[in-house]
This record gives sequence, C-alpha cells and structure tokens, in this order.
Amino acid sequence: MLFQHVAIAGLAHVDAPRKLTTEEINARLKPTLDRLGIKVDVLQNIAGVRERRLWDGEVKPSEAATLAGVKALADAGVDADRIGLLVNTSVSRDYLEPSTASIVAGNLRLGENCQNFDVANACLAFINGMDIAGRMIERGEIDYALVVDGETANKAYEKTLDRLSRADVTEAQLRDEMATLTLGSGAAAMVLARAELAPGAPRYRGGVTRSATEWNHLCVGDLHHDRMVADGRMLMIEGLKLGQKTFTAARAALGWAVEELDEFVIHQVSRAHTQAFLKAFGIDPNKVMTIFGEHGNIGPASVPIVLSKLREMGRLKKGNRVALLGIGSGLNCSMAEVVW
Repeated sequence: MLFQHVAIAGLAHVDAPRKLTTEEINARLKPTLDRLGIKVDVLQNIAGVRERRLWDGEVKPSEAATLAGVKALADAGVDADRIGLLVNTSVSRDYLEPSTASIVAGNLRLGENCQNFDVANACLAFINGMDIAGRMIERGEIDYALVVDGETANKAYEKTLDRLSRADVTEAQLRDEMATLTLGSGAAAMVLARAELAPGAPRYRGGVTRSATEWNHLCVGDLHHDRMVADGRMLMIEGLKLGQKTFTAARAALGWAVEELDEFVIHQVSRAHTQAFLKAFGIDPNKVMTIFGEHGNIGPASVPIVLSKLREMGRLKKGNRVALLGIGSGLNCSMAEVVW
C-alpha cells in the first residue's frame, strides 16, 4: 500500500553503552578455537563485526524501548495521550505475556484509547510496524502512532560463550552459533503522524513485501537456550533471490531507479551480506551507512537506528529519497521509501 497522508513526526535511537570487542570474544574462545584448529577470525575478518554494544546490568527490552519512545515523543513534540497506536517490534521480549507493548505503553502513560500490541517478524518487524501504523493513519483511524524496538543481547552472549567454551563443542556447533556473536543491543522509536499535523516532516510513502517462507528453517532463534542458529551461506543466497523479487516490485510500485535514490538504509547483518546486497543491486556504497562494524546486528532496530543516525549526521536533506530495505529470517523482505 502507498500512502498520501503519512509523515514521520519524530525519530530517535539509543545506543547501548557497553562495548564488547571481537578481540575479547576471541580471547574467551581461544581454548576452543585452538582445539579445533580454527585460525580464521570469522567475526572480524568475514562478518566485519569489530565490536558490539550491550547494556549495563539487566535492562529489559521494554525499558530500552521506553527510553527510545520518550526521545521520539520529545522529538515530535507530541503528548503521550495523543498516540492512538503503539507497536512494539522487538525480537527481545520481557515475557511471553503480557505483551512488551503493554509494558512500554504503561511506562509512557499512553491513554486508554491507545491500541498497543507486539508485532514479531524477526529483523523485518519495525518496517512492518511502520506499515501497520501507516495504514491506520491513512484511513483516518488515528492521528499519531508510535513504533518502538528495544533489543537486549546480553543474556544470549553469556549463554552462548559459556556453551562454546565447553570441551566437547564441535566445529559444526561453533559454526552454527557464530551468528549469535554478531548480535548487538540498542533501541529505536518513530512517531508517525497524519501529514497535515506535521507540516514539512518527512513523508512515509509505504512500500512492498515479498516472502519465501519455504526457507523458514535457515535462521532459528531458540528462546530456551538464548541462541541463534543460522545457515549463513544459504541465508545470503536465498535472501538475495528474495531481495531481487522485492526490488522488482518496488521498481513497479514506487518508481525506483537505483541512481535516483539518495540513501539506502539496509538492515545491518554483516560485511559479507552487505557487500553482496550492494553488488546485486548496483548500489553506490557511498549511499549506504553501515553500523554493523561497531554495533553488530541489532535486529529490527537497525533500520530506524541508521535512519536516525543519518539525520543526526546531517546527511538527510530536504527532498532526499531514502530507501528502507529489510530481510528477516522466515524469509520475508520489505522495501519502502521515505521522502525527507
């Protein structure tokens, strides 16, 4: 669906404060790496992740999302009681129930008329949340919506590093769980509004989605063990195929031509995935800001975090066409456009 009346009234991100370097991880895993005869630094030299961010102490996803929500509301200059919809899109959750969205809504003191719920779709969920909010705004059901995401990777690192340090770990287990060690923590939030209530604000045009759910087994997050097991090679191959189908749909629906788009905000996974993506679509690397090297893969928060950082740096100029591109395990792919 394409929108005529949806604007981005507020945008914010929160960087988790503690850095965990790949050198520290390699030192922790050195006995395992030496025993298995592994000399290649997969995390740094192939994935390109030099460090990632973690929270200090035990921070719940709702707390991280609340921090970003407060900043986004302040950025928009909108009172909490005017928000008609809150969508939490975090992969990380406080509990199975209640919804993390309900906790964030309570923290922010949103009104009783504000619908609130979680949307789960791996790394694609924030764009899905934008789409849901955009549809409700476009139809005139609400004036303002808040989409939030808070990711916490601390426990996954603790359990994965403990598990991979055991004397009986095999090379296959190490390879399967390496993706967990590229994850990062952080938070982001966006206030979407009816365009006439936010004159001059960037417009959200909407986008397209395609799926290839026959590949739903390629990346599996295990809640019981706090780990992610991924087939990185097949994820890249099938993800690019799906991306090409989605890009074709975006060309038709949004009138995209690669050279006419000013910035590409791509879900941040790794160096290998990013380079393959740019090559496949002929995207100028100068139009892509990457943060995976310093922040790792922050899941669905990565797209809004990059968008927020681009604005903070002054790279987004009035009238710039910004492409949002995301692929989530499942496999699902969305591509959308913001006109700044």
